[in-house]
Amino acid sequence: MAHEICIEFDDVVAGYKDFMILNNLSFQVRKGSITLLLGPNGAGKSTVLKTLFGLLKPRQGRILLNGVEVGGSTQKALLDQGIAFVPQGRNLFGQLTVFQNLELGGITLGMKTTHARIPGVLEFFPRVKERLHSQASALSGGEQKQLEIGRALLLQPKVLLIDEPSIGLSPLLVQDVFRLLRKLADQGTTVLMVEQNVKSALKVSDDAIALESGRL
Repeated sequence: MAHEICIEFDDVVAGYKDFMILNNLSFQVRKGSITLLLGPNGAGKSTVLKTLFGLLKPRQGRILLNGVEVGGSTQKALLDQGIAFVPQGRNLFGQLTVFQNLELGGITLGMKTTHARIPGVLEFFPRVKERLHSQASALSGGEQKQLEIGRALLLQPKVLLIDEPSIGLSPLLVQDVFRLLRKLADQGTTVLMVEQNVKSALKVSDDAIALESGRL
């Protein structure tokens, strides 16, 4: 069965000031699939996600989302189009509670919608649910990562960009996260993932794109 193309990079050049990281990069990601970005450090994997999420503007080439050019759009515009980004590292407000972090995740939705969606998101993360009123900084590394993913899921994204979800997680939690991503893809979310834990990630992925020096 032919899958529609969700994300397309067409001859994209992008980087920082005079240092180009993506060099005439072209690839496609199928709708409702998990696509894994592979390659050595510095190959441009995270840069692909950042450029797609509007954190870097392409110097050349086109980025298409469902056939519509989005290269250089603002994060707000991309969120409105259903793209959510979970960067690597910890990106929580440590002094705020789990619940408050979720509320902030839904700030573009309005509080009424956010509060209506929070219980559904927490069903995926029972450990986080138990600690709803704890400070985010008191959570374990694994729980913090789950909270970050949960915060992105509040937006019910059509496209989920996720950078190194397994960093700092136990092998068991990594499997949980991958299973969740698989479930989301099976429900129609397009997942583009950067992951060093290649063997495990390949088991849940539909496609893999290998990069070297910012090229396919």
